[in-house]
Amino acid sequence: MFYFFHHLTDLSIVFNLFRYITFRSAGASITAFFLCLWFGPSCIAWLKRLKAVTDQKRAHAEAIHEFYKNKKDTPMMGGILIVASVIASVLLWGNLTNRFVWLMVVVTLWFGFVGCFDDWLKMRQGNASGLNSLAKLSGQVLVGLAIGVYLYFDPSFSKWLYVPLLKKAVLYLGIFFIPFVILVLAGSSNALNLTDGLDGLAIGCTMFTTTAFAVIAYVTGHADFASYLQIQYLPEAGELTVFCAALAGASAGFLWFNSYPAEVFMGDTGSLSIGGAIGTIAVLTKKEIVLVIIGGVFVWEALSVILQVASLKLAKKRIFLMSPFHHHLQRKGWPESKITVRLWIIAFILAIVGLSSLKVR
Repeated sequence: MFYFFHHLTDLSIVFNLFRYITFRSAGASITAFFLCLWFGPSCIAWLKRLKAVTDQKRAHAEAIHEFYKNKKDTPMMGGILIVASVIASVLLWGNLTNRFVWLMVVVTLWFGFVGCFDDWLKMRQGNASGLNSLAKLSGQVLVGLAIGVYLYFDPSFSKWLYVPLLKKAVLYLGIFFIPFVILVLAGSSNALNLTDGLDGLAIGCTMFTTTAFAVIAYVTGHADFASYLQIQYLPEAGELTVFCAALAGASAGFLWFNSYPAEVFMGDTGSLSIGGAIGTIAVLTKKEIVLVIIGGVFVWEALSVILQVASLKLAKKRIFLMSPFHHHLQRKGWPESKITVRLWIIAFILAIVGLSSLKVR
């Protein structure tokens, strides 16, 4: 909405600021941050009244219950606060004539709906089962399919897969672009969901990931920077900087309440929506493989689960004491806060490495 203020430049040169993505991105980030801070206490109180608490047990994971015995009254579904703050900020500061902005809004709301329904079922059933795996995956695949088909039939959108670090390493996906998009969106949302197991872990890593993608979106949508870095120039991608900044700001605001000891958890409402949004940003900026680097903590958490399950089925033995990986570290005796901070450090380093890969050829 504020973007259109630049038409008032004739009244005052100040209004010209709203033309610039950098200015509006800063505004979106600050707005999302303070929306989370302002509405956080009332949102937490509301969730407690709904009894949206985490006193739920998984029959197959008795070993981790000892880590959560002091968190049984902590409300979940805090992702509602994140999603609302991001969407409100983007609608205020984004260029609403940009189709990529609306794609991000739709994807975030859809994944948020799937996650919220899952959290609601957990709350209603009084256990951690929630939405069954097939139904949850179907919801993720559906939006991935919609985005994939939409972009596939858009002749202006590239169907090439670009490999970082290698100058001319590209792969034309053709019709396989659609299942690839589904894989990226479902994979990123589930990876972030698996990472959300310690106070502040997932949301802290999200800050670094989205900040890095804010930079990527900006240079991808800027002709001079894209030419200098020898990456594909996508004019519409620049506006994704505003979305990334809003998500980074909302993450910082939510971390205020989610840091150890957490007052609220994001639940699947937050983890699925954030993961789906990050995956979509990677697709729209053509940086799907760079996402594997920048989101390396999320990737490793998901991979640890895959490796553990495969090892148990094939070799009948464990690779890790427990999966995801942060639970393995807990079982080894690492304090929760130390695990979180150290994985934050790794996420920061991976964000720098991912950004560096844009120039290294």
